[in-house]
Amino acid sequence: MSEAKADFGLIGLAVMGENLALNVESRGYRMAVFNRSIDKVDNLIEGRAAGKNFVGCHSLAELVSNLSTPRKVMMLVKAGPAVDTIIDSLLELLDEGDIIIDGGNTHFTDTERRTRYVEEKGLLYIGTGVSGGEEGALKGPSMMPGGSESAWPLVEPIFKAIAAKVGPNDDIPCCEWVGPRGAGHYVKMVHNGIEYGDMQLICEAYHMLKEAAGLDNDQLYEVFTQWNQGDLQSYLIEISRDIFSVDDDLADGRLLDKVLDKAGAKGTGKWMSQLALDLGVPSTLVTTAVYARSLSAQKDARVRAESVLSGPATSDVLTEITDEQRATLIEDVRQALYASKIVSYAQGFVQLQYAAEEHDWPLNYGDCALLWRGGCIIRAQFLDRIKEAFDEDPHLENLLLHPFFTEAVHNAQAAWRRVIVLATELGIPVPAFSAALAYYDSYRRGSLPANLLQAQRDYFGAHTYERTDREGSFHAQWLQWRRDPQD
Repeated sequence: MSEAKADFGLIGLAVMGENLALNVESRGYRMAVFNRSIDKVDNLIEGRAAGKNFVGCHSLAELVSNLSTPRKVMMLVKAGPAVDTIIDSLLELLDEGDIIIDGGNTHFTDTERRTRYVEEKGLLYIGTGVSGGEEGALKGPSMMPGGSESAWPLVEPIFKAIAAKVGPNDDIPCCEWVGPRGAGHYVKMVHNGIEYGDMQLICEAYHMLKEAAGLDNDQLYEVFTQWNQGDLQSYLIEISRDIFSVDDDLADGRLLDKVLDKAGAKGTGKWMSQLALDLGVPSTLVTTAVYARSLSAQKDARVRAESVLSGPATSDVLTEITDEQRATLIEDVRQALYASKIVSYAQGFVQLQYAAEEHDWPLNYGDCALLWRGGCIIRAQFLDRIKEAFDEDPHLENLLLHPFFTEAVHNAQAAWRRVIVLATELGIPVPAFSAALAYYDSYRRGSLPANLLQAQRDYFGAHTYERTDREGSFHAQWLQWRRDPQD
């Protein structure tokens, strides 16, 4: 009697792929796996997958032949040309109605193109964001699938089985159909952009607490422990807390103090920023966070500049702070972080709204918030509030306009401003805090100085302008009508 066919195929056995394969198998499904370097296949089958419901394959043809129909094949390989190469190879082996799935960090435009291409060949295509890192892949990631909608019922049981679970009974999967073509990968990109902003905001809070409040790593651990029990409860606050407690295994002291202040990036934050510019949407937090990483990478240049460029004298301020002032500053930083975080998410959802209109995606924004409540890097307590806000009003223009978030930002506003003023006085850079407040102050004003800007454009380029008192487009003879400086 021949062995049963596998329920799911996976290509790419780096750590994410291997962990995801083990996750699928643990939910009762038979897995077929393949990797270009076949030693990875053998190592998995003989190692972590030994005795489990796996079949190791040494070619794509062997993988396909071991799958039940309709075949479901997921790629977890580096985004780029390699994905197109695998798709073309699979198209020669698969049949009409089979499903190709891309779980990598793919640019949404590639997923839009590939969905159409695969569908033209009679097959189905899914581009799904997978967030949560190595641990999430194994224990339950956040998943954001989009593509050929008729493929969703065929993979939904597997995807929802392996996804992270939330809710009072841990029975709500952080996985739901997002929309057609590249919608899933776009939502994942926005998740990553918000992640960039969150991380930068937390770093600025750390910088203020360390330099302005004078906290050491043990004190920072205690502060972040408290923060993780309130409004700021999140995965990133939790891991930041943990980082403060880790001793260096190579020298005395804490490991964090030996980590070079030079941050890397994989590009998804930059994508969100670039696409925001294309849409004309002010996603200032992610853009600021991307630039902050870029500046951190210029470590050698910053070291050279440090010996030349001066800032304010801070020693007197730092030595004279009292315990009461320190406690007040810690609370002010907490509120500034919370308010800035609200702005960051508000900008992310505004960009999703504009992108949905641009690309004709019927996005459900409450579901998007649900997808991020567990398993992913930005999982946080207040995502429940975001879901509730969009459930109450699916057409909510901006999260800042929902009563819960309006009140939260109003309550934090004074502290938020105090932190930025103090940072400026001390010469401590807080670009993301400042960008968040600048967005808030701009968004809450019915009038901005852009009237002068548009007048300038009309003066030098005849770009025309609109008026406040009548309809239509106008052009002024600024040069002829101006006051002569000699008069």
